[in-house]
Amino acid sequence: MSFGNVLSINAQRHPDKLALIYQDRHYTYREFNTIVNRFAWGLQQIGLKKGEKLAIMMANSDFFAISYFAALKIGAVVVPVNFRLVSCEVQYILDQSDSVFVVGDHESEKVVLEASKASTKVRKIITSPTSTHPKCLNFFDVLSSIEDDPKVEISEDDDFHILYTSGTTGQPKGALFDHKRIEKLISGLSSVMGQSCQDRILHVAPLFHCAQLVIYLLPGFYLGMTNVIHREFNPLNVLKDIEKYKITTFFGVPTMYNYLTQIPEVEQFDLSSIKNCGYGAAPMPPDLLTKSIKLFKTDQFFSLYGLTEGGPSGVYLSPEDHKEHFGKTGKTPLLYTIVKVVNEKHEDVSPGEVGELIIKGETIMKGYYKKRVETLETVKNNWLYTGDLAVVDEEGFITLVDRKKDMVISGGENIYSVEIENVLYEHHSILEAAVIGVPDSKWGEVVTAVIILKPNIPLSKEEIQAFCREKLAGYKIPRSIHFVDHLPRNASGKVQKFILREQYSVTNSK
Repeated sequence: MSFGNVLSINAQRHPDKLALIYQDRHYTYREFNTIVNRFAWGLQQIGLKKGEKLAIMMANSDFFAISYFAALKIGAVVVPVNFRLVSCEVQYILDQSDSVFVVGDHESEKVVLEASKASTKVRKIITSPTSTHPKCLNFFDVLSSIEDDPKVEISEDDDFHILYTSGTTGQPKGALFDHKRIEKLISGLSSVMGQSCQDRILHVAPLFHCAQLVIYLLPGFYLGMTNVIHREFNPLNVLKDIEKYKITTFFGVPTMYNYLTQIPEVEQFDLSSIKNCGYGAAPMPPDLLTKSIKLFKTDQFFSLYGLTEGGPSGVYLSPEDHKEHFGKTGKTPLLYTIVKVVNEKHEDVSPGEVGELIIKGETIMKGYYKKRVETLETVKNNWLYTGDLAVVDEEGFITLVDRKKDMVISGGENIYSVEIENVLYEHHSILEAAVIGVPDSKWGEVVTAVIILKPNIPLSKEEIQAFCREKLAGYKIPRSIHFVDHLPRNASGKVQKFILREQYSVTNSK
């Protein structure tokens, strides 16, 4: 069964149930399925064929969801694009993915036009209803009058979407998935987290990213939930809408939870409807998790570890396991997946030994689109090598310690940034922290901390070092500390440490 068929079934099963809420626009399942069908027919009528690629570059909105599902209904392959990219980056993705149609919004229109100008493959650009640009088709002008389901046969082996990595090393790579893999992902994820049609989900993380898209938006419509979409993350609006719409499940990256816990008089909001919360994309400091549990008045938190190439699939830490294994990444792999941690000889590591986490199963990508060599470097004997370093304890629980490329080697010692960051987050004056290694002629690298302080709370470098000295071995204490107003992050909320390394390597060399 294709994803489009599921939407049609939900429209028959509960036609008057709210499917999507975005700002002042509300859609029942009947209304949502109808407008998706009309846009799908419209795409066909202006030339989009089964198997061709449709790129979507827009912020979270109802139009994102409509465009995404309309493309799937006619067997097109969706290419979500980070709306924060500049035109040359977008052009690379459009060309590399063979995208022939692009759907954007008003904010992305200029970038999309510039990127498409140099492309030999893009045939049509569709933008928001307010656009009047002569080279763009208006969203409503594309809508067909036909409301029935498109007549397209779609098999489980047909391609579904291409998700691009953040491109922290070289050009981004597109992870390709088919319908069969997505069905498995939705089935595995929803069963693990107990998702049902009774849930009401608030979507605030970017929908072009695999975490919010695959773990929450796709199951949200597949199972017939009510989906509330925010254009962007605003902590106050999140709390207001959890209360207003009686949201039952929420996902955020640690940075979002950090800002939610900082809202003054947060106790005034009724968050009692929340049944469970998920977090991932970056390590969650234990102290922040404690504050988040207190904020939402529930201990039903899921730690979700995965990566774009995995769908995302990986391991999770259940709410029950949080009680005795607080701060660990997880033990149980998602359904249809197996995981292990191996050394450089590809052998299972012993408890306490650091190795690379690898994943195998029916949900990992088919491969990087049109990148055979890179695929073979990443997927070996059907195992996906994640590049994440981890340890396993005697009970089999996995704890991530660092990315391979983020590990600091100082004076011959391997130092894991996550351990130091967790200590820094325990300090009541520190809002955010990132730890990197900066080249040094004597030590090879020196541990460097880049820190954002909470407003109006002074803290000196010496006080931070003294605080760390009580909790860390001497060689792990940051020798260099920089205070900043913000940290560079990618769309998934991960700190872009390569940018910090470039910046402070130059500073250190002067």
